[in-house]
Amino acid sequence: MISAELRAEVEEWIALDPDLKTASLLQSWLDTENEDELKAAFSGFLQFGTAGLRGPIGPGPSRMNRAVVARAAAGIAAYMKARGLTTVVIGRDARHGSEDFTFESAAIFNGAGIKVFVLPRPLPTPVLAYAVRDLKVDCGIMVTASHNPPQDNGYKVYLGGVVDGINYNASQIVSPADEQISEYISQQNHALVRGSEWTILNDDVLNRYVARTASIAPTIFDVKAVYTAMHGVGTETVERVFSRAGYPAPILVTAQTAPDPDFPTVAFPNPEEPGAIDLALEVARASEGDVVIANDPDADRCAAAMNDRGTWRMLTGDELGALFGEYLATSAPENYRQRCFANSIVSSSLLSKIAKRHGIEFHETLTGFKWLAKLENLGFGYEEAIGYSVDPQTVNDKDGVSAAIMLARIAGELKSQGSSISRYLKEINDRYGFHKTVQISIRVKELPSIGRVLNSIRQSQPSEIAGLKVLRFDDLLLPNGALPPTDGLRFYLEKDVRVIIRPSGTEPKVKCYIEVVCKSDSAADHQLADQLVAQLTPVLTGFFK
Repeated sequence: MISAELRAEVEEWIALDPDLKTASLLQSWLDTENEDELKAAFSGFLQFGTAGLRGPIGPGPSRMNRAVVARAAAGIAAYMKARGLTTVVIGRDARHGSEDFTFESAAIFNGAGIKVFVLPRPLPTPVLAYAVRDLKVDCGIMVTASHNPPQDNGYKVYLGGVVDGINYNASQIVSPADEQISEYISQQNHALVRGSEWTILNDDVLNRYVARTASIAPTIFDVKAVYTAMHGVGTETVERVFSRAGYPAPILVTAQTAPDPDFPTVAFPNPEEPGAIDLALEVARASEGDVVIANDPDADRCAAAMNDRGTWRMLTGDELGALFGEYLATSAPENYRQRCFANSIVSSSLLSKIAKRHGIEFHETLTGFKWLAKLENLGFGYEEAIGYSVDPQTVNDKDGVSAAIMLARIAGELKSQGSSISRYLKEINDRYGFHKTVQISIRVKELPSIGRVLNSIRQSQPSEIAGLKVLRFDDLLLPNGALPPTDGLRFYLEKDVRVIIRPSGTEPKVKCYIEVVCKSDSAADHQLADQLVAQLTPVLTGFFK
């Protein structure tokens, strides 16, 4: 039996829902006394955080739909108006609902008196991030769920200038903006005003983005780059950048080339997931390609695979970060050294060593590209979750398209020298030491249990983990350096091992990051690193069982 309180809440929502389909579905659940569906749809308003909104599409306040997006847009508009911000540009990917959510947002922003620009069609997230800077607008909205499952959609928020003392410079929001916007959203319980005037942009912004991104590959190399957009929106923009740079057209994985919100050829539309780039590897073998490049569906992340002595394999996020870092440090103009390198705390320590060797300033930030983007004069930044900024002067965010052309440039230049990515990485490992990095993701039954375990470890700090002596322990809630506090633990162990444990933040998961540093790229050192990871894994997993 549906309670009178829940029935009243549902009926009030239906009365204000701008979408007849979701309103009708809710009404049918009321009529059929479908308490389970209604409770799931009304389990609280979809949480707004620094990553914006993200969740499954469906009716009610707990899902992504036009009513939720309208209230989110109204809350953001109220936040903007309180700070004298007057302009917004909106972009979208090709997921289910993205177009509806885009124009629902445009109507709400316009109804609030905000000047609205809309990108002309589904385009990569980096194009939206570039548009915020290029158009000199105050805010950017990207309708996307990145590499989430097909049933999801979401909403990213960028700010253009200095807001509340933070120099956003066309990057994603950080705290406390998320809490402030969330509070404004919670106040939007009345009928919302919708306007009908906005500007749908032509291709001028896209053309400028393509020209600037292509310019990071000034020398033309003959390279066979196999490319997959993972059923997302990257293909058109990547092809245009390669063409503008004068590079051979990428060899496309045709089954994954066109945008398809159902992502039919992959179990999960993330290049990091097992099997996701199998089709790309087949094309690479058949075409004798030089490198495989994969974007996630909104093309802000980039993954790569290489031919490693006859066997194609994925590069880890840290390997690709080291590849970009060493190449940029050795081949960029002299004034490039005046900029800094940076990566997130859970990424490998290798980039810091590359920066030190080349006399480049280095910084470590919290997890999330929003933190890397706040650094002054960033030259190159990355996070191990395949997010790279090789051209921060164009896009102040991770950008899978600029990473793709830079990767093609590196592969082509190495090929012209009779070398390869595999050989180049071996040279890096021999120069700086072999850095093996592994992430362990542990799903827990109850979210509160994560905090209990982390606090227990804090209170009784172990002197050893898996037989390895703890040399140093950092409680990241009590940082002693430039980092703001964050919930996490960092251990430095003997044998040059580092372990970081942190909660996922969005799911009932704990993530453990292991780094083992060995002296060389020898087979013996690879074996030693594998043994240490195998030794640590069951112990770290056991903390949360």
